[in-house]
Amino acid sequence: MAANTKRKRTEAKIILCVLLICILAAGGYFAHMFGWFAKGNERAYSVQEAQPLEDRPLAWKTILFLGSSVTKGYAAKGESFVDFLRKQDGIGAIKEAVSGTTLVDNGGNSYIARLKRIAPSMSFDMLICQLSTNDATKHMPLGKIADTYDMSDFRTSTVAGAIEYIIAYTKETWGCPVVFYTGTYYESEEYKAMVDLLYAVQEKWGIGILDLYNDADMRSVSDEDRALYMVDDIHPSRAGYKLWWTPKFREYLLQYDW
Repeated sequence: MAANTKRKRTEAKIILCVLLICILAAGGYFAHMFGWFAKGNERAYSVQEAQPLEDRPLAWKTILFLGSSVTKGYAAKGESFVDFLRKQDGIGAIKEAVSGTTLVDNGGNSYIARLKRIAPSMSFDMLICQLSTNDATKHMPLGKIADTYDMSDFRTSTVAGAIEYIIAYTKETWGCPVVFYTGTYYESEEYKAMVDLLYAVQEKWGIGILDLYNDADMRSVSDEDRALYMVDDIHPSRAGYKLWWTPKFREYLLQYDW
């Protein structure tokens, strides 16, 4: 009887420990996902509190933003530079972003799969595509730039092939310019290789590149500001998007030869 009671107590302790671990893990996940505890995600930095600009030369531009968690605003309560550009600049922004997805075409939520689900009858002034860090963290093969411009020759199971396919498909379907943007600098040889690859793609296709990774101003931000702007090495907070990233996008778009 005593042995049975002891066994039950042991089992109860194990169950309690498992539940506690699950609760802590879930709490950590959701806290990161929605940025509940990040100083940079306070209401003052929200899209709701942002005011429309008086001068809005980008108003009425319709831009398709294709990406994953950084484009979505994963760690900023679902708000990203896309939402600030929509609110402040009046851009007709379509945010096609799913966290955890890759350029490499490996499933129904890949960049390519989602791009192909957008109605060809729509009209865009530009596609801005995120150079996804997920391809680096998931160790997707880099691949090589093709010798042709034929979409059937692009190996979309590689980063290079996927990038080329996105460019070719966009030009053929909507006839609009394509711009890729990078994340800010973080320690990753694989992501650095992707950024370098992007410039080689630019030589072939003449795409635009908004390179936040190598931007000297972005790299020289103080530790104090970086702590406010970033929730982790990859994902910005609301403050990061509003004060740090969005001005770079605005500057690029204002200087773009439309």
